[in-house]
Amino acid sequence: MATSFNEQLDQHGAWRREFALRLKLLAEWLKDHDLLDAAIEERLRRLEAQVRSDKVMVAFVAEFSRGKSELINAIFFAGYKRRIMPASAGRTTMCPTEIGYDAEVPPCLRLLPIETRLQPQPLMEWRLAPEKWTRVDLDVNDPAQLAKAFEKVAEVRHVSREEARALGFWHDDRPEDNPPVSADGRVEVPRWRHALINIAHPLLKQGLVILDTPGLNAIGAEPELTVNLIPQAHAVLFILAADTGVTKSDLAMWREHLLPDGPEGRDARIVVLNKIDTMWDALSSEEQVQAQIERQRGGSAEILGLPREQVFPVSAQKALVAKVGDDAALLQASRLPALEAALARTVMGERQRILRAAVGTGIADLRAEAGRALAIRRRDHAEQILELKGLRGKNTSVIRHMRSRIEQEQRDFDVSGAKIHAVRSVHLKLLKDVFTLLGTAHLKTVMTDLTRELSTPGLKLGVKRAYADTFERLRASLREAQGKSAEIQSMLTGTFRQLNAEYGFSLQPPKEPDLARHARDLELVERSHQQYLGMGNALRLAQPEFADRLVRALATRLRVVFESALGEVELWNKASAAQLDAQLRERRRNFARRIEAIERIQEAASGLDERIAEIESQDAAVNQLDAKLAELTAHLVATPAPPAPAALAAAA
Repeated sequence: MATSFNEQLDQHGAWRREFALRLKLLAEWLKDHDLLDAAIEERLRRLEAQVRSDKVMVAFVAEFSRGKSELINAIFFAGYKRRIMPASAGRTTMCPTEIGYDAEVPPCLRLLPIETRLQPQPLMEWRLAPEKWTRVDLDVNDPAQLAKAFEKVAEVRHVSREEARALGFWHDDRPEDNPPVSADGRVEVPRWRHALINIAHPLLKQGLVILDTPGLNAIGAEPELTVNLIPQAHAVLFILAADTGVTKSDLAMWREHLLPDGPEGRDARIVVLNKIDTMWDALSSEEQVQAQIERQRGGSAEILGLPREQVFPVSAQKALVAKVGDDAALLQASRLPALEAALARTVMGERQRILRAAVGTGIADLRAEAGRALAIRRRDHAEQILELKGLRGKNTSVIRHMRSRIEQEQRDFDVSGAKIHAVRSVHLKLLKDVFTLLGTAHLKTVMTDLTRELSTPGLKLGVKRAYADTFERLRASLREAQGKSAEIQSMLTGTFRQLNAEYGFSLQPPKEPDLARHARDLELVERSHQQYLGMGNALRLAQPEFADRLVRALATRLRVVFESALGEVELWNKASAAQLDAQLRERRRNFARRIEAIERIQEAASGLDERIAEIESQDAAVNQLDAKLAELTAHLVATPAPPAPAALAAAA
């Protein structure tokens, strides 16, 4: 039996909790054994944050009256034994709604007034101003109260055409897309711009985020949806109605906002052919009904340019009824289990693969850095044992000479500190240039120039060139940062090699940051933004307030790309500095231990053999630490295998 999306999300949540516990135990163990340097501590912090904050976002996108909210109810909220999201006739989602869980925030519904669209701040900034949102507290133990509160996302206002135009809901050039107008000439618009629902639902606590979006007109008016939120979703469910097939507005939404950008984005698009129960006909045989459904499925797949297997016929309404009433036969007839299995395969399977690969890489790097510290201890023990064995049978003057030689080595080593400090100064100077290229100030300058280009009145005939120039400047910044990183890496390699030769260190330059990955992210952002630059959006781009919102939404997403690149460079810097610190610290300890050994040998004739035995015992303890380190890190990467793809595919 295939694992459902809900079951696999539960498994993923259990793994995340177990991983966090094991990571904490590893950190305590490293600290207890003096292996927790700055670089390792930073890697532990990033791994813990990555797993703790890991979110799985599923976006539900559809035109009005396709049964989108009912599908959300059937998949995620049937356990409440009633509808939670508004899904009845005349009650539909009017504003984009994010449903998730944040332990720091009490259960509540937060609503951002639609009037905030008249102000320049992007949605990300409004999130940081909770006092600007209308808040409704929620009782998670009262399904009726939840459902009543969630109805607020369907609230509307009636405004003048001028205000509707300013808000982005009225278009003189596309009258067919305009919202209804009342008898007194007022235009119906959503009351709220965005809704955030925070509840401690079991699936949401595991890291699931549900994005419920309104129809084409509302999506087009909110650039942050299509530039930021929808492209970052791990799966997008596009819902059609089986009784209508792919309508003109459905196709417009698909082509303008959801069309997969190359083969790599195709698997993240799932099309749901909802309301197949409208085809259930008592006058037709079961075979005839299924044949009709399959024809509609094949036709929809062909129009959208997707494989037939990515179009899932379901009845969300019957599935919800079946789950509420524990009717297994009706649930199978609704065909929802096949869709849930596909969600598990495409969303959870891919998300787990990416996260576990990242975790595996992080743990391997952490293991290598901690192992390097243990290798230094082993080498020091070997040198001490060889040195002490060479003193067997030697007289007092030889031992005294040995002490003088060690003390001279220590003085020479202390002088080397100035050279190492000079190396760090050059390193930090070059690094400062990289930080400038990837910093917020530089990005802000580039985006300000783009805003200036778009602020010119009238049609923006050169908008594609302006965007292309902007992204080329950003790519050039990444290339220059990569070049300076390579220069730093070359310098580190030469310096580490010299220090290894002069002072017997075992320094290894950390892996150079790969900024090409962030350049690919930049390319994806650019491609996802191209949809706004065609002639179809020329009139919308002519509106200064829309162009400004578009650039601000773009800047929000670009900031994430550049901050990620900057974080990678910072970790690289910490790793190189921590290596130097660790080996300097171990070398100083080594000098202290060698002098202590000579003093003990001078004081007692039997001290030599005792000291050799003691160092051999310490070396054995290091081997035990290395074995324990391997065991602890192996536990972290040993995760339960996800369900076999064949088993999941069988359910579809």
